[in-house]
Amino acid sequence: MKIEKLRVKNFKVYQEVEIKDLPNLCVFVGANGSGKSTLFDVFGFLSDALKSNVKTALNKRGGYKEVYSRNGVGAIEFEIKFRNPDVKGKKQPLITYELAIELIEGTQIPFISKEVLSYRRGNFGRPFRFLEFTNGKGLAIINEDEFESAKQEFQEKREEQTLDASDILAIKGLGQFQKFKSISSFRRLLENWYVSNFQIHAAQSIEDTGLSEHLSTSGNNLAQVTKYIFENYPKIFQSILDKMKSRVPGIEKVEASETEDGRIVLKFRDGSFKDPFISRFVSDGTIKMFAYLVLLYDPQPHPLLCIEEPENYLHPELLLELAEEFREYANKGGGQVFISSHSPDFLNAIELPELFWLNKKSGHTTIQRASDDKMIASLYKEGEPLGALWKQGFLVGSGIQTLDAPKYYE
Repeated sequence: MKIEKLRVKNFKVYQEVEIKDLPNLCVFVGANGSGKSTLFDVFGFLSDALKSNVKTALNKRGGYKEVYSRNGVGAIEFEIKFRNPDVKGKKQPLITYELAIELIEGTQIPFISKEVLSYRRGNFGRPFRFLEFTNGKGLAIINEDEFESAKQEFQEKREEQTLDASDILAIKGLGQFQKFKSISSFRRLLENWYVSNFQIHAAQSIEDTGLSEHLSTSGNNLAQVTKYIFENYPKIFQSILDKMKSRVPGIEKVEASETEDGRIVLKFRDGSFKDPFISRFVSDGTIKMFAYLVLLYDPQPHPLLCIEEPENYLHPELLLELAEEFREYANKGGGQVFISSHSPDFLNAIELPELFWLNKKSGHTTIQRASDDKMIASLYKEGEPLGALWKQGFLVGSGIQTLDAPKYYE
């Protein structure tokens, strides 16, 4: 699945923002407090609303008043356009999910004033609304599988549905049924998206034995996941080890072994030494690179990875290789990757279409695409690295400025 467009209205610092034609790898830079984490929290909010309801998701963030943009007008709105993977080389239709949240008049009780999932065949023509709900009631098409085969003769069959409450997402219930394929697809995105809050000390810990199939957001189960992949997917584990050898010189072997008291310890063997080092004696950068490789080589990859500041603890020379790993994962169908960064060195490793910057003014943030800026595009084409352009102040409003940079924008 690939997200091609994201529109957000009245959600925290995003009073009205839209980014489209999103590549597989997207890197966002901006000053502290400009809204990088909030951008990722769009998916966190939708995921929380899916797991429980909109009211709970809002309360987790301080309530409607705290979430709603200052001086905003209208509802909190989200619009996500995405496309499922190609089937036998055939491009799949663009699907649009729209959600609007308002307050019941005279109260602080939220309700869903609009929830729509639709897609159209091609770039023109009337979009088919496969799901359309408001205030807890609506319709869903039940013969979606006929949409492509019937072409223009498609005649939709709809079922009327009523939810238990007006703040429950319709995709929460309907997405469990295979006959609602588009709804199920989007539901899986929200259920399986991943935001990294990697903690070195957590990854270096010795954990009790147990089954962990996927790396946690903090990385505290790294040893358990390593053991799981080694035992169940030996070819994938060998690929991780081969990558580790090429990315971190000297590493010859990585293993996760069980101690006598029933815990899992992660060990790294350096080719210069006879005995392996347990994880707490290995460099922070080595641990982090290995954790990212475990994440990127997950046998069941996440449809969306959100990575905050991957440059922390890594030597600048490793950032080029890490960017290559993220790009390879995204372009080979592993899943889309959104990254926030404060590192010019990391920006030097990415390509022009992958870079976006956040600019916050008067409490509201806009998002700009680097490739849309003629000056930046021209300098990049001439060989200027993006990190260097950022340091020189060409990404105006992104937090790194120089005195003479504004002359290019007069």
